[in-house]
Amino acid sequence: MKRIGYVLAVAVLALVALFSQVSIAAAQKNIILATTTSTQDTGLLDVLIPLFEKNTGYMVKTIAVGSGQAMAMGQKGEADVLLVHSADAEKKFMAEGYGANRRLVMHNDFIIVGPPSDPAKVKGVKSATYGMKRIAETGSIFMSRGDNSGTHAKEKGLWKAAAIKPEEGQKWYQQTGLGMGQTLNVASEKRAYTLTDRGTYLSLKKTLDLAILSEGDAALLNVYHVIEPNPAKFRRINVAGGKAFADFMVSKEAQGVIKTFGVEKFGSPLFFPDAGKKVEDLGK
Repeated sequence: MKRIGYVLAVAVLALVALFSQVSIAAAQKNIILATTTSTQDTGLLDVLIPLFEKNTGYMVKTIAVGSGQAMAMGQKGEADVLLVHSADAEKKFMAEGYGANRRLVMHNDFIIVGPPSDPAKVKGVKSATYGMKRIAETGSIFMSRGDNSGTHAKEKGLWKAAAIKPEEGQKWYQQTGLGMGQTLNVASEKRAYTLTDRGTYLSLKKTLDLAILSEGDAALLNVYHVIEPNPAKFRRINVAGGKAFADFMVSKEAQGVIKTFGVEKFGSPLFFPDAGKKVEDLGK
């Protein structure tokens, strides 16, 4: 009887060890991607992620928030890879040692949109700073994401350049605390102005009563990088999985998808592939 009990105990321990190994292996195949809402709202990730999963066997859990929130996750070791668009915050993230590798992936641009009636007379204004100034001077409603995203950071930079402090009790200035798609919907309902990336606007254009009123300013360039967190700081992150996703985003296959994404539906791409390029050469 003791012999049988011993054998059963060994068998149970072996099964527990086997299940533990299976669980670890499964966990190693899961990746947490922290990214901006624009990559999700445009539908780009709906195309790229299944392709990545098919090619590699990894499974991606996407958390779409503002770039600031995505990097906050990275600073806590809560994400295996980041896909973001907030240059100053990204550089700070890298300088403080939270990131191991940062690579250029793609770009599009920001645009100022608003009601077709355009009460602030922004239409045709080439300077985005001047366009924002006209919105403030006329007291026209402006919807800000107010979420520390890359778009919000760009917006704050434009207000600063215009020497305007809208957050100091200005009734015309309202914050949604929402992602880009939802903020566009709110702006449309309230007949308000807002700053948006072109891709998200085009993907939702048919449902919005908003027109492009200011575009083309070099200050509105919107650049995306993929960042691998620093494994020396975070031992529990999936380093191999994060690197695999980052490598995929700059691969010829993914860059080819980015190049044509949106062309068939909108007549122009929503993003432009930039792997291997220098930021200073973009938009030329």
